[in-house]
Amino acid sequence: MQSAAELARSPTGMAAGLWTRRRLSWISLAAILVSLFSLLPLAFIIWIAVQTGWESVSALVFRPRVGELLANTLLLVVLAVPICIVLSVALAWLTERSSLPGARLWAWLSVAPLAIPAFVHSYAWITLVPGLHGLWAGVLVSVVAYFPFLYLPVAAALRRLDPALEDAAAAVGLGPWRVFRRVVLPQLRLAICGGSLLVGLHLLAEYGLYVFIRFDTFTTAIVDQFQSTFNGPAANMLAAVLVTCCFVLLGIEVLVRGEERYARVGSGAARQQQRTRLGRATIPCLLLPVVTALLALGVPFVTISRWLVAGGADVWRLDEIGLALGQTLFLALAGALLATIAAMPMAWISIRAPGPLQRLLEGCNYIVGSLPGVVVALALVTITVRIALPLYQTLFTILVAYALMFLPRALISLRASIAQAPVELERAAASLGRSPLKALWSTTIRLSAPGAAAGMALVALGIMNELTATQMLAPNGTRTLAMAFWAHSGEIDYASAAPYALIMVAMSLPLTWLLYVQSKRMAGR
Repeated sequence: MQSAAELARSPTGMAAGLWTRRRLSWISLAAILVSLFSLLPLAFIIWIAVQTGWESVSALVFRPRVGELLANTLLLVVLAVPICIVLSVALAWLTERSSLPGARLWAWLSVAPLAIPAFVHSYAWITLVPGLHGLWAGVLVSVVAYFPFLYLPVAAALRRLDPALEDAAAAVGLGPWRVFRRVVLPQLRLAICGGSLLVGLHLLAEYGLYVFIRFDTFTTAIVDQFQSTFNGPAANMLAAVLVTCCFVLLGIEVLVRGEERYARVGSGAARQQQRTRLGRATIPCLLLPVVTALLALGVPFVTISRWLVAGGADVWRLDEIGLALGQTLFLALAGALLATIAAMPMAWISIRAPGPLQRLLEGCNYIVGSLPGVVVALALVTITVRIALPLYQTLFTILVAYALMFLPRALISLRASIAQAPVELERAAASLGRSPLKALWSTTIRLSAPGAAAGMALVALGIMNELTATQMLAPNGTRTLAMAFWAHSGEIDYASAAPYALIMVAMSLPLTWLLYVQSKRMAGR
């Protein structure tokens, strides 16, 4: 039997190595092209600013309306994100570290609000409390809609912590609260920072939620400006300010995260943390998950059920619902497939050929993926209208927008799955006489298929609930579930909108369950 060195010197081994290097060069070129294409929205913002001229830009940016929108956006982020942090950390500790009755049930109910689109949350609240408007209404609905983005990473981090560190702190006389503050909380910093960044970016990008409660943000103002002037410089300059806000959030997250080390040498203790007994505090502590579930899940389901009952059988227009469902599934599957294919070169070189170029390209994809959908849509509208008019409002353009917006979701899953497929298996298959394509298919592609499917599911979930980009870019006659829901709710026909809301939630629940199961699996549960 040949050794690894002999195999590498053999003709088949040398051919396999040469083919691998050639393939990496082509894949690197494909990754560069995808990354350059993903930078189009940023290039568009810069190009529009240069074309508009400094005087016009300053007149459009430095005006009272922009200051009002900036104040609204800052207040929303400053108020909603800390509340999400406190709520998520408290729920994660109760469900993962305490003797809370029904902890597993409450853990799932803390993730389930992700299955409800944010604008459906707002629809439910505004129909239940018609006078709910303004900043505090925005904070309330934003917290109940987006806190699971923080709960998931914090709960996963708590499951992975080594209990020996807390035992050592308690052994030197620290009380439970001081142990949590000085030992547990610092180890949750990465999870809190990552989740807070995700919540903040969603707050900047959200449109439907704030339209319902009549709270103006940059995204609502951009869409309004686009609808009134189609493609005027005012909407583009508002988009530039919104992009700046996104970059500021990214910078703050990097600064707060710091460079501390959170890993330890050795595997730690192979045991779970003993749960803290709540004793007399059980009932007061139980109130937090109960009230949270009622606000985040009870209100939407009760409201949707009430409107379904009020509308009766007449609201179930099966021909319209079937058409919207079919178009939604088609766009979700096609967009997910395109995003996964576009992410493959980047995911491949991040595992097979890591280096400075790979980190730069990957960073470009993540930065552009953090931009709001309205900015990506506005960029593609301008580019197609001014340069490639036949592509305006075509299937190609809307699928490209989906690929740009949700590329990071596909990239993360693909990268993890390719990392689990050793390159030695592929080389061994090639050395046994299989063609390069057959060797790739029989090893890496098959082993990474589950990860690719998970990434496609995450992208499809995002596309199903996408509203602003679909409204601005979809071909004439397109009517997705989100668009149909928005059209009926915009006409104050809440009963006719209820079936679409129910179907979107029903389609999202299985994917949300998969996220929950995956988070527990990664923590070894």
